[in-house]
Amino acid sequence: MNIILIGLPGAGKGTQAEKIQEAYNIPHISTGDMFRQAIKNETELGKKAKSFMDQGELVPDEVTIGIVRERLNEDDCKNGFLLDGFPRTIAQAEALQTILTDMDKKIEYTLHVDVPEEKLVERLTGRRVCPSCGTTYHTLFNPPKKEGVCDVDGETLIQRDDDQEETVKNRLNVNIKQTEPLLKFYAAQGSLITIDGDQDIEKVFHDIQKQLKS
Repeated sequence: MNIILIGLPGAGKGTQAEKIQEAYNIPHISTGDMFRQAIKNETELGKKAKSFMDQGELVPDEVTIGIVRERLNEDDCKNGFLLDGFPRTIAQAEALQTILTDMDKKIEYTLHVDVPEEKLVERLTGRRVCPSCGTTYHTLFNPPKKEGVCDVDGETLIQRDDDQEETVKNRLNVNIKQTEPLLKFYAAQGSLITIDGDQDIEKVFHDIQKQLKS
């Protein structure tokens, strides 16, 4: 089973990826993990990726695509994989299609975990962190026992700059612009399945399982 997982920040994509990996025994492959592994293994492409990352630059498509090709040819991907964070552009989606055609494979499911933008803002701006011990809370989903105070050490909780509403909205807008062409691309391929992510975690996973079975 070859799956792509798409979702905006805060949609709960990471949680569902873990559940899919466990239930279907396929590797969860994120872009970050692929880069780290290639760098650790000191492959030629890993060294190239590291040189860009060390300078704070984006890794060029040809390097990223090469690393994806290497990863998908590993033994643990024989029975399927779950791609998370790749592709991000139409050029990458087309390159992935070429890679899979060469391997006599195709994307069977593109799962889009969809949550309304205002709910995502609510989820992402609700995070609070203890500056001392690093414990993370959420004003709605995981509040501390006493409002604004860490359960562990009594420190006053803070909201990180990247969790401020304006920053969150900007980040979501960038991601929406990036995601929309991909959704159209995979809808045209006939693999796109949209899942309502604005539900309980277990209900979201139940809906995913139902779609994968059908």
